[in-house]
Amino acid sequence: MRYLMTFSYDGSKYKGYQKQPKGMTIQGEIEKILTKINGNEKVSIHASGRTDAKVHAYRQKAHFDLEKEWDVDRLRSSLNSLLPADIYVRKLEEVEDDFHARFSVKAKQYIYKINMGEYNPIEKDYVYQYNQPLKVVEMERALKYIEGTHNFKSFTKSDEAKEDYVRTIIEAKIEREKKDLDKITISLTGTGFMRYMVRNIVGVLIEIGEGKRKSEDILNIMACEDRTKAGITAPANGLYLNDVFY
Repeated sequence: MRYLMTFSYDGSKYKGYQKQPKGMTIQGEIEKILTKINGNEKVSIHASGRTDAKVHAYRQKAHFDLEKEWDVDRLRSSLNSLLPADIYVRKLEEVEDDFHARFSVKAKQYIYKINMGEYNPIEKDYVYQYNQPLKVVEMERALKYIEGTHNFKSFTKSDEAKEDYVRTIIEAKIEREKKDLDKITISLTGTGFMRYMVRNIVGVLIEIGEGKRKSEDILNIMACEDRTKAGITAPANGLYLNDVFY
């Protein structure tokens, strides 16, 4: 029986999602608990994609297989009672055997949170404390240039060797918090994302917001297909995998 799990996590204390030989990971913690529930028979989970150290998720998705058929509510309850408090299973459902949490993905949405106001130590692990004003209108204008299908080689990890760097951004926008106008959330929804792609796009947007670049410069950066032209990588702590669509 194959199950699809929707789960949230606070990534600030983890080495990232993907299991590693050393250090705590989200995948490692979930597999450990699932294996325990499964009578110590090893269970592997397959996620929609990995997130890096200190990156968070609201609705990450992963599938796993169990020989025994479980009541999904009971299994979800068992998982949440045993998992660390910074990982939480929001939903569990049965899916077809040919469903794959990664290869069946149609789109993903990432968000990035920035505080332009006074430094807030309580939120330091969850919102990038930029703590200076940005030209948000110019940043919004730049985001419209990246909507559509483009080669995003300039925005991926410098040593990331891929055959295809073309991705489609379905929607790109910035929202201000109504209760705190100094906080903005950058939202990117697309058919796929490469490693560091969102953080590198945000890095350029920040430079545009600082007035160091013009909004249309983002077109030239994409055309160069050269990571060195894109500038800084925004810190991991402001990034969230917000949702995965099938």
